[in-house]
Amino acid sequence: MRTKSLKKNKINVITLGCSKNVYDSEVLMGQLRASGKDVTHEAPEAEEGNIIVINTCGFIDNAKAESVNMILEYADKKERGLVDKVFVTGCLSERYRPDLEKEIPNVDQFFGTTELPQLLKALGADYKHELLGERLTTTPKNYAYLKISEGCDRPCSFCAIPLMRGKNVSQTIEKLVKEAEGLAKNGVKELILIAQDLTYYGLDLYKKRNLGELLEALVKVEGIEWIRLHYAFPTGFPMDVLEIMKREPKICNYIDIPLQHISDSILKSMRRGTTQEKTTKLLKDFREAVPGMAIRTTLIVGYPGETQEDFNILKDFVQEMKFDRMGCFSYSHEENTHAYLLEDDVPDTVKQERANEIMELQSQISWDLNQEKVGQTFKCIIDRKEGGHFVGRTEFDSPDVDNEVLIDASKHYVKTGEFVMIKIIEATEFDLYGEPA
Repeated sequence: MRTKSLKKNKINVITLGCSKNVYDSEVLMGQLRASGKDVTHEAPEAEEGNIIVINTCGFIDNAKAESVNMILEYADKKERGLVDKVFVTGCLSERYRPDLEKEIPNVDQFFGTTELPQLLKALGADYKHELLGERLTTTPKNYAYLKISEGCDRPCSFCAIPLMRGKNVSQTIEKLVKEAEGLAKNGVKELILIAQDLTYYGLDLYKKRNLGELLEALVKVEGIEWIRLHYAFPTGFPMDVLEIMKREPKICNYIDIPLQHISDSILKSMRRGTTQEKTTKLLKDFREAVPGMAIRTTLIVGYPGETQEDFNILKDFVQEMKFDRMGCFSYSHEENTHAYLLEDDVPDTVKQERANEIMELQSQISWDLNQEKVGQTFKCIIDRKEGGHFVGRTEFDSPDVDNEVLIDASKHYVKTGEFVMIKIIEATEFDLYGEPA
């Protein structure tokens, strides 16, 4: 039998999915705090509060399953009287709201990705326009995400993001600089620029690709020492960005550019607007313009119609390019995407085998590249202390997805949130071990 919670209203925000969702949760929490609400992020069960907001992901099957399971868990807790209210927002809610409302009626209300004012109202808070750019950050104090645009205009066949996030809408340079200044005042030293497509930035506002001009403005923000670029697109890449990256020490020699595949027939079906030849030239231009830059990419295997020959072309490309960082996903057949009209004809077992094969190949490449770092000294940011190690990163590593630099805390002390020069003394496939230089 359900009993009324005795706790005073405390809102616990739970974030699933990508860094763009983290950003959205931080904006929501900033608004709630400004309205005088007691708000926390993913608090442990004993302190989790009585009102739950779940910010969901709806990107691929695994992410959707995780989001649905989280909603069901809290709907059950509500039924048992452990929490009073459950609200759901984010991409899954945007995409499947009618189905979710029907299947999980115990949730108080579902909201889409553009309904922040309505969600705040349901939580007893007002949307404050003057708070633009102010957030309650959930990341370690030294870095923060800066979302420079929302949505995507690309027509990629496999991707459901435009269904959930809409068309590309850029934020103005002035607003982003103001937000960066606010973050810097709070101790943030590293900005991680995110968007569905970083390279499209500014086309709607300035009628040109304007990432370069934004970077020129952000490097002037006092207190920011690193600026990192995530989620670039290979078609129409603004090459002036490379010249700025080489010239400006604040811009990390790092780029995350998801390529998805390299076989021409797959690229054409994916509607990526590029070819193997053009992509290979682009990557060579990157490395020529900024020697030593780290390139991260993500790939999809098992796309409809992917033959063994297509996969072999992809494998050869990975071996030739030697990416510094890589993720590989099995294709997920998503309703209402262009590729959903195709037959999902690669068996799941084959998809998984191909993903494993690519990652084994990358593991060896990563091991070889990391051995070259042994004996070298790098400027590292120290993110946290975990177990017996201080955990840091070089400029070639993004949080959560890339290598970490581990420093033995029983032998050395370094301050979290600060930059330290670290000499690398040992390396594995995905971690570096170091000591203060």
